[in-house]
Amino acid sequence: MFLLAGSKGAQGSGSERRTIYQKIREYDVLEKRMTITALKAGEDRAILLGLSMILFSALMYFVLGITMVRSYSDSVWTEVSNCTVLNYSIVAEINCSYSCGSECRKSSRFPCLKVYVSLNFTGKVLQLSYNEEAHEAHPECFYIPKCRKDHALMHSIVMNISEQLKTHQQVLCYYDPSEQQDSVLLTRLYGRGAIISSLLWPTCTLVAGTLIIAMVKLTQYLSFLCKQISRIKR
Repeated sequence: MFLLAGSKGAQGSGSERRTIYQKIREYDVLEKRMTITALKAGEDRAILLGLSMILFSALMYFVLGITMVRSYSDSVWTEVSNCTVLNYSIVAEINCSYSCGSECRKSSRFPCLKVYVSLNFTGKVLQLSYNEEAHEAHPECFYIPKCRKDHALMHSIVMNISEQLKTHQQVLCYYDPSEQQDSVLLTRLYGRGAIISSLLWPTCTLVAGTLIIAMVKLTQYLSFLCKQISRIKR
């Protein structure tokens, strides 16, 4: 009876140990599955983040390409030289319109300042415009102020510009090397520095998104190699 009871006790303790071992193994397997699932979800989020950054940079390249880069490439005023201010004068009053509310437009006026300069590179007398936008709006006027209701304010802005030209007889100007334009620009709407700085951020976003995806793919590949090596060792 004692031996029978002892054998039953040994069998019971062995089965209990097996049960505990199975539970521990089940917990280990469950924990590994949860870890793999969490890693998989993190990798999916990282790839989604990288793709979003690449898509955003492509969109920014498109927007900048049709605005700044196109304006920069289409401009014919590409060369820089010194210009000597010869004379400037108010030649006319130009009508403009401003918004006074929803579906409301009113008219105002601003003085047209005409400036002539001598291009030191060739000695040719040309008209000076502030930038491409001012030249396209009113080629005969140097600067186009924002249209406002206060005519006196716009007049003072233009007169302040004329005073600045009086103190700076020598200015840098952009001219057309083909000499097809009869005017020069004081500044370009989008210069080379502005183009480079604008393209820097989408480029950084593109590189960062590509690196994120590449790192995730590299991690997945290394994990696959480790599994293959562990199977071979077994």
